[in-house]
Amino acid sequence: MGILAGLLAVLLVGAAHLPVPSGPSGPSAGRAGGDGGGELSGFVVGSVPERAGDDRADFATEWGGVAFTSRVWEGAAPGGGYRVGLKVNVLRGAALTDLAALRAFLAEYHEIDPGTWELDPFDHGTSPGRHGDGRAFWLEEPGLAVSLWLDPRRFGEPELLTTAQAVQRKA
Repeated sequence: MGILAGLLAVLLVGAAHLPVPSGPSGPSAGRAGGDGGGELSGFVVGSVPERAGDDRADFATEWGGVAFTSRVWEGAAPGGGYRVGLKVNVLRGAALTDLAALRAFLAEYHEIDPGTWELDPFDHGTSPGRHGDGRAFWLEEPGLAVSLWLDPRRFGEPELLTTAQAVQRKA
């Protein structure tokens, strides 16, 4: 996957900010391979839905004082081009003090009206989280959170929650 396709992938999942490629040679790209998605910034992505895409790329960005380390899975779309299936973000920043602050931060980042953003609770181990409309997030500890987006046109909430539960802090 080329850098332009990677940039487009990030924009397609709602990020309004250009990514800064990770590593000295640009985005790390590879195949999703198997059921897992590998290690990402101290977390292991233990399960990736088969239809999320075979190509993946890593990016590092910063917005609002919060650093993002992101991995995007994409694949060929019917009619040409690429379609993002899954994006996992590890977020680090002082603004992420509790779940309410994380929700407020993500609502602003994704330009979602917090008053109309309907989310359901879920437990990610000992960390409470929220999910809805293809997004799931939880606060691992103050200053450290994980969010993910799974294309809601192709995947339901059960697949979203299964994918979220499979993202675990590396031991």
